[in-house]
Formats: sequence, C-alpha cells, structure tokens
Amino acid sequence: MPHSDPFLFLEDHDQAQSWIAAQNQRCRAAMDADPRFALMTEQILQFSQSQQQIPYFAQHGDWLYHFYQGSTRPRGVYRRTTLASYQSPDPQWHIVFDLDQLAADEGVEWQLAGISHCILQANLCLISLSVSGSDGHVCREYDVEQQGFVANGFHFPFGKNVIHWRDANSVFVAPAWDESQLTQAGLPCEVWLLQRGQDWDGAANLVVLPETSLRAQAWRFLDGNLTAFDVIEAAHSLDQKAYYHLDDDLQLQHLPLPLRCDVLAYSHGDLIVKLASNWSRQGQDYPSGALLAVACDAKTAKLGRIQLLIAPDAQQSIQTIEATLSGIVVAMLDCVKSRVLGFVWQQGAWQQQPNLLPDGGVIEFVDQPWQTDVLYFNYSDFLHPATLYRYDLLGQQTPEILRQQLPAFDSQHFIQQQRFARAKDGTPIPYFIVHHQSLVLDGQTPTLLYGYGGFAQSLLPYYVDNLGPQWLAKGGAFVVANIRGGGEFGPAWHQAAQGAARQVSFDDFIAIAEDLIAQGLTSPRRLAIQGGSHGGLLVGACLTQRPELFKAVVCEAPLLDMLRYPELGAGASWLAEYGDPAIAEQGAVLAAYSPYQHVAPASEQTYPAVLLSCASCDDRVHPAHARKMAAKLLEQGHQVLFFEKAQGGHQHGYSALETAQELSRTLVFLQQQLMD
Repeated sequence: MPHSDPFLFLEDHDQAQSWIAAQNQRCRAAMDADPRFALMTEQILQFSQSQQQIPYFAQHGDWLYHFYQGSTRPRGVYRRTTLASYQSPDPQWHIVFDLDQLAADEGVEWQLAGISHCILQANLCLISLSVSGSDGHVCREYDVEQQGFVANGFHFPFGKNVIHWRDANSVFVAPAWDESQLTQAGLPCEVWLLQRGQDWDGAANLVVLPETSLRAQAWRFLDGNLTAFDVIEAAHSLDQKAYYHLDDDLQLQHLPLPLRCDVLAYSHGDLIVKLASNWSRQGQDYPSGALLAVACDAKTAKLGRIQLLIAPDAQQSIQTIEATLSGIVVAMLDCVKSRVLGFVWQQGAWQQQPNLLPDGGVIEFVDQPWQTDVLYFNYSDFLHPATLYRYDLLGQQTPEILRQQLPAFDSQHFIQQQRFARAKDGTPIPYFIVHHQSLVLDGQTPTLLYGYGGFAQSLLPYYVDNLGPQWLAKGGAFVVANIRGGGEFGPAWHQAAQGAARQVSFDDFIAIAEDLIAQGLTSPRRLAIQGGSHGGLLVGACLTQRPELFKAVVCEAPLLDMLRYPELGAGASWLAEYGDPAIAEQGAVLAAYSPYQHVAPASEQTYPAVLLSCASCDDRVHPAHARKMAAKLLEQGHQVLFFEKAQGGHQHGYSALETAQELSRTLVFLQQQLMD
C-alpha cells in the first residue's frame, strides 16, 4: 500500500484514538439505543451464566478442574471437584486460583490464556496470563495444593512464548520475549530446555531456526507405560514442518517424515501421523489426508513398519485424535458430520474397536485422563444442545451422560438440512440450513449466511445457542457454508482455495448465496453475510465483488488490506495461506481481490449496510484492517457502522457482559436491516 493511503494513520493506535471514539459513539447511538439491545443483552447474559450450562473440565488424578466465570467472578476462578461430586445434584467446588483477586492485587488487566498441568505431578501447573486478551502472555508456575505461585519456580516474561512440561523439573521453552528470538513472522525461532533452579543463562539451547522460518516448538509425548518421546517441530511455513527426536544426550535426530504432515501422538511405540500430501515409503503409497501408525524407536528414532489406520474418502477428513492407555480414539468428519473410530493395540497391530458413540452432529473431545481409557466428549447439533458424556474405550457400554445443556429455545418446530450448491467449476459445495418447518419459499425469509473457508478449519453444525431465540424464533434462517479453503473434506479441500486460488472460496460462498435466492428461500433484500478473522476477508471480498446479493454484512476482526497484511499483527505468519504481496506474481493475485483496494464510490455502486468490529488488544489480526475499511467506506458515502472494544483479544470479550453486548449489537443490526 503506498504511503498516499489517507487512512494509514489508523494503523497507529495512539493516532487512531479520537477516530475510534467517534465511531464507537455512532455505533452505540444506532445499536445500543435500540430498545431491543438492553433486553437482548440481559437474556444472553442470563443464558451464558445459567447454572444449567455445562462446566467443562480437565481431569488430573482424582480431581476435575474447571475455569469458571460469572457475574461476581468476571475474570474467573480455577476450581475443582471430584467425579462423584460432579455427578451429584449439588457439586461442591473448591477454588484453587482466583484470577479476579490476582488482577486486583497486581493492578493488571489479566485474562487467562491457559493452564497446563504437569502430567507426572499434577499439583504443579503453568498458568499463562495475557493482558486484556492479547496472544502474548506471561507464564508462571503455580501449585494448586499450596494455592500459590511456586517460590523460585518457572516464570517467563511477556511474549508469544510456547512452553511445555518435559517432566516435573524441566520445561521446553520456545521464547518470544526478545526480538532476537523471533522469526520474521514474529514467532519463536529457538527451543531451549530449562531445568528447575537454572538461570536462563544455564539453559540448554536445542535448536535455532533461520529467521525466514515460521516457528519452532518442542514437547514430550508420554505413553501410558511412561515411555517418553521428545519432539522438536521446525515449521518452515504453516503447512511445511520438519520433525526431530531429542535423545537422552540432547542430540537431534531427524524423523524422515513428509514435510506436509502432523505428528499427533506417540502410542505403543508408534508415531500417529496425519498426512497432508501423498507419501511413498517402503514401496507403499499413502494418500493425502490418511492417518498412519509409524513404528519409531524411542531411543534411536529409527522408523519401522507403517500401518494405514484410516484413508478418508473424498468427503471425509481426520479432525483430531486422543491417545488412551490401550489405544487411540479418532474424531473424523463424514460429509461434515462427526464420527468417532477407536483402535486398540492387540497382537502387534492396531485393531479397530466398535463403539456406541453417537454420530450425525458434532463430537468434541473434552478430556482424556492420562493412563486411562476414559474419554469425555461433547455432542450437539444445530437443534440439540450439548450433552457431555463419559465413555470407556474398552468397556463397550453405552456412553454415560454427565451433563445436558439447558435448551436456549423450543426447537421442536425447526428443521436442519444439508444441501449442496454448484460452484463455478461444477464442484458441489455443501452447506447447512436451519429454519422453521413452516417456511414459505417466497424469498422473504431473513437469512444469515455464515462462512470462513481458510486455514483448513471446518465449520460444523454446532447448537445455535443464542441465535435460536434471537434469530430463528423471530422468523430468520441460519446457513453455514462449508466452502473450499476449509478442512471439511481434508487437505485437498483446503488446498483448492489456498494462495493463488483464494478466489475459489469467494466464488463458492457466492454460489451458496445464489442458490438460496434461486430456491426462493430468501432474496437480496433479506440476505446478510457474516464472517470473522479470515471469514472477515471472505465477506469483505463478497461485499466488493457482489454487493447486489446482500442487504447487510457483519465483518468481525477481519483481514481486509491484503497488500499490507504481512506488516500488520501476525500477518507475516500467514504467507503460505495467502501469498506474499512483495512477490510480483503473488502480489497481483492479492491486489485482484483485496477488499480495501476495491471499495467503489456510492455514486458508482450501492453497497449493503456494513457492521465492522475489532479489538484494540488484538495482536493477531491488527485492528487497522477494520478501521481503514470503515473509514474508506464512510469516505465513499456508504452505510457503515464500526465498533472497537478496548479489552479482549482476537476471539474473546473481556467478560461475559461484554461478550453479550457484542452479540447483541450484531443481532440488533441484523434485525434492523433484514426484519424491520
């Protein structure tokens, strides 16, 4: 972007302050002053803080740990109970860490970024704390039994550090608190091993990557029989990684795996590997997307036999796995609906184990306690709220229900369907639609179309929660697009809209919009689109390319200036996904669709109403993308509202109240545009 850009000053937070304040005031006047806003906020807040919400947990030893936030605990407390107490009508929780108290004592706007227990000594944990929700954080060692930070324990300065336990007395550290430790993408390029009681100067430096790499990190796989396998990942880009084994002498041994793969577990002497490209080894060919068990000696790292566990077809993909004491559990998608496959190690090979788990909706693994075959998982779909189950992989019993979420609305008269639109190149593009069973195909149904389509992330049929009472029950329809660029159908689905092919995902999204209109479900007067982060780029591109299709656009924490994105936030880490604007050929592709560069004057093109939002503390996607787009749309005479929250990072609000207010603004905006 040339320096003649009149809105370049909005990339500077201090210079942008008066502009932000003025735009926030405009947005509040239009949204918060609407009579629906206060009532909706209260209803959403009450639902989110209801005692009927499921308290999800992680089990360590005999304790179930849960991070709780409520009206009197807006930052949150870390608490625990036993399984027997959890299963009782009135669980007794014991607080072991109070974030509200810590923030008050230290005078810092702390938010929880993560808690990692040491598997071998679960009373010890690493607590990561961000400032106002940023991706950067500090990390401190905490003892849940003593309920205090460990004196002279592990502690690390603020940065996008990656820290993992190796054992109770050592940690792997990928530091990011000093510029000398960073790649050009702003992520760690070094890995160190720090022993308890050591000064940083005494830590062992294990690897230093070139600054042109993406990042380095290390972790320990600990099999149920206590076999340790230490791994260092050297990521050249988002989708190309080299893996190394760290031996007892702290020497690196390269693992001859393909660059496009992910090492997910070490179990029973096997590395569990998910491929993102075809691989030939030992005279055998293994397809992209497959899940393999690759024998690997824990001392020498020598690879041995390979067993093909799952070879997904064109409509399937591997999502995640958990390694249990006796086997592995695999969550996969089959035509964008969850299935779970279990395998146990028997007679020198992996044998598939039948299970009684549900399918057809969304299954999420909640926790898998170490050295057990117990799996806690969550099931939901658009119209059925979440249910938390406990399941024993070897028990062959029906999963035990632990908790059921309170329904947000009466869904008995609503239906959910999966349909397919036809893309420009003829590819069927799946999407889900939820609406009232009495829907009339007269083009008058207010319809919200949601999309993402990037970074191999999948959009699944989750329970609609607050959209149920605040949108569906008021006559709206909700549509989720499973466009290319996502991970719904595996690596090929992602790669079909990656880099120079990015326009494919925009065209897929437009094809779904056109399909909804052609069927008579809705019309441009009643159709809105929504997306956040990369999804903000998606809806921003559709705004500038096909504005006549939509009445409203909700664009949240977006990327929009694709000619400057590597200079903003964490943008330099996404070159493999989008391309590099500094390279002429790739820059031309980016310039062809970059929404910020394609805003037309209102005198030439009418745009739908736009609601743009972002966060000042977002150090992943810089808020300047949303600021500059809003400023340019306003300058060109378009109808746009902009809101920037001061607290919270890329994904989360500062508190439950702020999160409820964010959602209420969006829903009030949509109701104003499509229903009023």
